Amino acid sequence: MSRYEEEIKRRRTFAIISHPDAGKTTLTEKFLLYGGAIAQAGQVKGKKNTRAATSDWMEIEKQRGISVTSSVMQFQYEGYCINILDTPGHQDFSEDTYRTLMAADSAVMVIDGAKGVEAQTRKLFKVCAMRDIPIFTFINKMDREARDPFELCEELEQELGIETYAMNWPIGCGKEFQGVYDRQARKVIHFTSNTNARAATATQIEPDDPALAELIGAGRRERLVEEIELLDGASSDFDLERVRHGKLSPVFFGSALTNFGVEPFLEEFLKMTTSPLPRRAGDEVIDSFEDEFSAFVFKIQANMNKAHRDRIAFMRIVSGKFEADKEVYHIQGGKKLRLSRPQQLMAAEREMIEEAYAGDIIGVFDPGIFAIGDTLCAPGRKFCFDPIPTFAPEHFERIRSIDTMKRKQFLKGVEQIAQEGAIQIFKTPYSGMEEVIVGVVGTLQFDVLEYRLRSEYNVELHKETLPFEFLRWIVREEEEPVPLKEEDLLLPNDAKLVEDYKGNQLLLFASRWSIQWVLERNKGLKLAEFGGAKF
Repeated sequence: MSRYEEEIKRRRTFAIISHPDAGKTTLTEKFLLYGGAIAQAGQVKGKKNTRAATSDWMEIEKQRGISVTSSVMQFQYEGYCINILDTPGHQDFSEDTYRTLMAADSAVMVIDGAKGVEAQTRKLFKVCAMRDIPIFTFINKMDREARDPFELCEELEQELGIETYAMNWPIGCGKEFQGVYDRQARKVIHFTSNTNARAATATQIEPDDPALAELIGAGRRERLVEEIELLDGASSDFDLERVRHGKLSPVFFGSALTNFGVEPFLEEFLKMTTSPLPRRAGDEVIDSFEDEFSAFVFKIQANMNKAHRDRIAFMRIVSGKFEADKEVYHIQGGKKLRLSRPQQLMAAEREMIEEAYAGDIIGVFDPGIFAIGDTLCAPGRKFCFDPIPTFAPEHFERIRSIDTMKRKQFLKGVEQIAQEGAIQIFKTPYSGMEEVIVGVVGTLQFDVLEYRLRSEYNVELHKETLPFEFLRWIVREEEEPVPLKEEDLLLPNDAKLVEDYKGNQLLLFASRWSIQWVLERNKGLKLAEFGGAKF
């Protein structure tokens, strides 16, 4: 096997998804601790002892203590090169999360042991299921009072429609959480708290060893033996192929905060996941081991370094090897270019790189030529990866600059943030851009927009909430080039025709009833729930 093949084979690229406060950022940091990428959890960043999670970099994230934007981190662990896509857990940032899942080969779903499956987890899971990617479940916070583990597994199966297989089983919860039973090795791993160290102190012992009763108590040992019998009799058989196609989710119990069960989870996860997966480009399938370089842009982030007003395009390498300053072909731009200042990122920290391989995520300086979903490949090849879907916003506002003299900065800022994919912007057809309608997946994104326009573009906003909750793309045949006007359609009072900045026409609705009403009264009208691509 060549070094080139070895490099690709040892790569693992996965996203961590969860509902807010399930402990996703803590779990991410523990992974980084094991890989030696950081020295302590909640690593100090900046001055005056401001502690902030390594994976959270934007100022508003530090103020609110949540992840607002997806960040990318790479680290080495036991021969593997791991790319983690840490996604925002807050319900208001799921659009960015959806797109990030397009760049991952598998997903780790973090669930709070006390709360179980929450609303946002269902949405994220739906995207994983549509892509047929493996989902590994880490039930966190077992060091606090938690629900019955059988009940949690049953809820996962019912709510998400996926079978589960418990890879380990918790011994107690809260202050009584003493470790886990490893079902594959058939051993009890007893943990001793060792907060913030590289790993919790673990003692392995056979379940029928008399010393176990002394370690965890006779009553707890008896209960564990009963639960193991019940588990072995009732659960599905473990099937790695079903795991790799997203049909069976391996479930692990632990506590990211105390390091209980995190390292065993990471090791098992790495064994079960695969090297980088192929990607579709129309009728072609591009394999990761192909010699020629190819990649797609899945995220654009401006002003990560406010002093330099820069713009970074994040791309997932699909095949081959990337080399700095080597010429590539930008399909959508129709020209060759050299990717300047290629870098890998540890949240806001950057490191210039000379090479990267299939499965890696790299950031390149973007002078304003890239858009989400763009394809780059070796000169001489021309194919286009399947587009990344645009997800329908659920909240809408009409916005304008309070100071009319700052209209240019206002439009530039709004368009820039829309190109990053943080918001979607619309206008009334034939009206120009005097007023802009902004659509977001969750209302907190409006706060981020207002914050960024004020801090980066010196623009104060006038905002007006609109009553719409649903958006649908109008599907038109290619031989229908003339845009529709509102009078061409029969619409109720609570529906509105708009255009996005790419010229696509869409309809906004205040209720599901209105969608049905419009479809019934406009024969031949086709509406789509996703823009740009089908799953």
